[in-house]
Amino acid sequence: MIVDMRSALLVSTYEMGRQPFGLASAAAWLGADGWTVACVDAAKEKLSPERLIGPQLIGFHLPMHTATRLAGPVIAAARRANPSARICAFGLYAPLNAEWLRGLGADEIFGGEFEEALAAWANDTDMNRKKPQSSQSSQSQTFSALSAGSAVSSERGLPRIHFLVPDRRGLPALSKYATLQMPDGERRLVGYTEASRGCRHLCRHCPVVPVYQGQFRVVQADIVLADVAAQVAAGARHITFGDPDFFNGPTHAMRIVSALHEAHPFVTYDVTIKVEHLLQHRDLLPRLAATGCAFVTSAIESIDDEVLRLFDKGHTRAGFLEAVALCRESGVTLVPTFVAFHPWLTLTSYLDLLDTIDALDLTDHVSPIQLAIRLLVPQGSRLLELDEMRAHLGAFDPDTLTYHWTHPDPRVDALQRDVMARVGTRLTSDRQLLFDEIRALAHERAGIPYPALRPGSGQADTRPARARATVPYLNEPWYC
Repeated sequence: MIVDMRSALLVSTYEMGRQPFGLASAAAWLGADGWTVACVDAAKEKLSPERLIGPQLIGFHLPMHTATRLAGPVIAAARRANPSARICAFGLYAPLNAEWLRGLGADEIFGGEFEEALAAWANDTDMNRKKPQSSQSSQSQTFSALSAGSAVSSERGLPRIHFLVPDRRGLPALSKYATLQMPDGERRLVGYTEASRGCRHLCRHCPVVPVYQGQFRVVQADIVLADVAAQVAAGARHITFGDPDFFNGPTHAMRIVSALHEAHPFVTYDVTIKVEHLLQHRDLLPRLAATGCAFVTSAIESIDDEVLRLFDKGHTRAGFLEAVALCRESGVTLVPTFVAFHPWLTLTSYLDLLDTIDALDLTDHVSPIQLAIRLLVPQGSRLLELDEMRAHLGAFDPDTLTYHWTHPDPRVDALQRDVMARVGTRLTSDRQLLFDEIRALAHERAGIPYPALRPGSGQADTRPARARATVPYLNEPWYC
């Protein structure tokens, strides 16, 4: 009997310094069906052109905007090097950029819940006879519908998958990825998993919304805990849960972290939770602290109520202030993230943001890159529904995979560029010192006198990186 040794190459281009969950999950599904799977994390290891030649199937995981842009030339190179291969893209940003990806050479696109559909497409014998890119068979459309990935919207809804334990063999060791920096100087290896996908909410600026449309799906608790156990055995002492919102299903979430703490009491973790969920489930915050939660990330985005309304964030400035107080009372470190620059920002409101962060004693909690983030408007964004957004929009730019927009005040765009230039070259500098520099720069641009700088600020930081951290943080600060 001849054994069909089907070969697949799965590629990640960037996943915020984390070992790629999407590759490990896809590898488990393909491996269970007899595929020989190789994984390459191009952010951590070289992807030589020779590796693109042999595989029958090449898949690219696109969980975020940066990963998608980086994948573009690699997909095109794979198509040139291996014309007979079947090439697919999967993950959150794949359906948002389906037309562009097909133009580069991708045969099929799979969205958020990609595993079942990807495996079905890979295993179909008819699909092994590669069809022309210009056509799409009804079979292929069925596979795409299973993944909610052939179009940004899907009337069929998302599938409910019984997940497999991710197969992380062949990926770089956890020591190659971001670490958790503790206030006492300890560094902990970090693992990454997902307890749920999607989100119940419809925030206008969020890339999850066009794909999941207010739906979320849980990963079975036994699968999550087995994945955590495998990473702990590989050296992880901290786990990042990548759920868009950990409290979309609070009972499921708390069951998992309680079991994690019982099985691995020395392991810490971090999660992402919306402000409105922090307020709604305030009784759970002490339990997060008691089970080893090192910090909670929350997408605050703005402290301007009108901007929060436009973003449809579901919270207010007052709610943010209350959440800060609740987390402090509960012993939970809150890590806010922001979309600092958007069309409705003024130099004065940017100063208000900085003043508020300082007044709340959150400067060490906020990664400096958050003070430079500029609003992204990708394909499918609900921001495109707003007259207030369309008034500032230009054409879609295939190079950046976003709609170009220009601020009505050129000084704001100039400030954003200058803040990004400072932050981008000093990602591990002392946060307080860099914050003071940004604040002084913003005052200068606004023409408003700035109080005397703290001692040492405005000068090069030559002390050991992060020796002065007061809160735990991951040393991979990018967030998109």
